[in-house]
Amino acid sequence: MTYVSPLLDRPRAAAFQGDSLLDKEGVAWHYGDPLVEQRYVENGTAVIDRSQRRVLAVTGPEAAVFLNNLLSQKLDDAPSGFAASALDFDIQGHILHAADVAVVSPTEIYLDVPDAQFESLRDYLTKMIFWSQVEVAEADLAILTLLGKPVDGFDAAAAGVVFDRTVDWLGAPRRDLAVLRAELVDAVEALEAAGAHLAGLMAFTAERVRAREPELAADLDDKAIAHEVPQWIGRGEHPGAVHLNKGCYRGQETVARVENLGRSPRLLVLLYLDGSAPDRPEPGADILSGPGGRRVGRLGTVVDDCDFGPIALGLVKRSALTGTDLVTGPLRGEANVAASVEPESIPTDEGPKAGRAAVEKLRGR
Repeated sequence: MTYVSPLLDRPRAAAFQGDSLLDKEGVAWHYGDPLVEQRYVENGTAVIDRSQRRVLAVTGPEAAVFLNNLLSQKLDDAPSGFAASALDFDIQGHILHAADVAVVSPTEIYLDVPDAQFESLRDYLTKMIFWSQVEVAEADLAILTLLGKPVDGFDAAAAGVVFDRTVDWLGAPRRDLAVLRAELVDAVEALEAAGAHLAGLMAFTAERVRAREPELAADLDDKAIAHEVPQWIGRGEHPGAVHLNKGCYRGQETVARVENLGRSPRLLVLLYLDGSAPDRPEPGADILSGPGGRRVGRLGTVVDDCDFGPIALGLVKRSALTGTDLVTGPLRGEANVAASVEPESIPTDEGPKAGRAAVEKLRGR
């Protein structure tokens, strides 16, 4: 059955119009004032209904060790309250699933993913149980995201919050709450009473694009590897989605090889698009470079931002990130739209290449 959030009954609530690879079915894209709703993030607190996401509960005495052996995040000793992301790869290191993680305790861990990823991730985890003392099942939970200032006076326990996750990302201060689906409306009303403003998924998407945080289906392709999203690599106090000091997961060899010997061939970057173009480019369109129109990347999420106009995520070859003119456009081949790369999207430090240094030392002997 197709999911429909009860918050779509709010006055002026509007669903996304048209086709898209975004995970947006069943929730409001906006509530009548999409750009005003983005201002709530800057001037107060926005609460976004992300209940279209689906949640897996992994429970049992070996839950933490079980997930640690399968996913890219280090979870075997993660403390209660730990929040991060985690990836599942194929044997070649290509990304199959990207989940947000909430550790309630070592025996109770939640993974939430877009609807399109849910069935395959659940099937994979279930098939890998074997003799592990663990259960994998869908949790009837709805995700709410708070962006902006902290909300005072909101009683999470009274609102039936099952987990409360502070997210370390490049965007505005973010807090994810999981509530029972039956309590979704009451939880939102309690947040509004505490001063939060209901905003649509468009406001979250604009902040997600600013933060260079991809959605797997919309922003990456079947060849994507972890290092193409720099903030997914855990460094220092930032947990990211990939812990560099653990093993025991499928695709680890690719992660280790890129980290120690080289760089990813592409990077996910923030693009500013020409707002004077008559039509918005479409996700999935080619990104082209130079007079000859050489293909150098793939366009991902496109959204109108209250400050910058149309912005997007793009998966672009490193060689085309500086000193070249980029264009993109609709899939149907109409007029191209100029695009420029946000310089801060290009990382200046991707960690020491220990393996490369060792190779060069050997060659110098």
